[in-house]
Amino acid sequence: MTQRGRATGRPKAGPRASGRPRDDSSARRLRLRAVIEPVVNAAGYDLEDLSVSRAGRRYVVRVVVDGDAGVSLDAVADVSRALSKALDQAEETGGDLVAGEYQLEVSSPGVDRPLTLPRNWRRNVGRLVKVTVRGAGEPVTAAPGNPGTATDPTGRPTTERPTTDRQVTARVVAADEHRVVLDTDAGPTGWAYDDLGPGRVQVEFNRLDEIAEDDLTDAGDDDYDDDVEDGDDEDVEGEER
Repeated sequence: MTQRGRATGRPKAGPRASGRPRDDSSARRLRLRAVIEPVVNAAGYDLEDLSVSRAGRRYVVRVVVDGDAGVSLDAVADVSRALSKALDQAEETGGDLVAGEYQLEVSSPGVDRPLTLPRNWRRNVGRLVKVTVRGAGEPVTAAPGNPGTATDPTGRPTTERPTTDRQVTARVVAADEHRVVLDTDAGPTGWAYDDLGPGRVQVEFNRLDEIAEDDLTDAGDDDYDDDVEDGDDEDVEGEER
């Protein structure tokens, strides 16, 4: 994770003008996303999360980025510098993106970040996950060159969609834009994304060498509440803006 704050020397905002609407958190995130996401995409990564929270008298803008090959610490630092420059330029031309001082933090996803999008599942093929699934899923018969075809025990295409929910711990075998295949006790089984809750990667102590060090370091970064008005000031390193 790398951190950088707003450059010093910017004059503080004056009293709020009469009738001026309060700075809304969702509007603030939209303004930030409009600047941040293009920069992240241009660097070859995806913007996985963007949050804004209060840390005492300032805000903390947290940006989580990821890519198909992961994100190295050097890449995180490069993205952070590009974002700092873009944010400074946006504020010079359009005014403050965040009302007041803020700190920018850029990181890669931790192992406990939920798997919710197809790309999240695809990037964790081979890992053990825990997820709530709806119904029994569709048994998968693997074929060369594709992740498998769903059939029922008679060999006919499966069309029924069960509605019962249960929790499954299994290894991700394959994932595409439509479904995930898990290696369950019943064999490879596929679920459409609509039938999956958020997945959680399970840390396997006998396979820690396969998990990036920054994944373990950033674990827990997603437990941030947006716009917490009160609370202890966080010990955030970096240059305040």
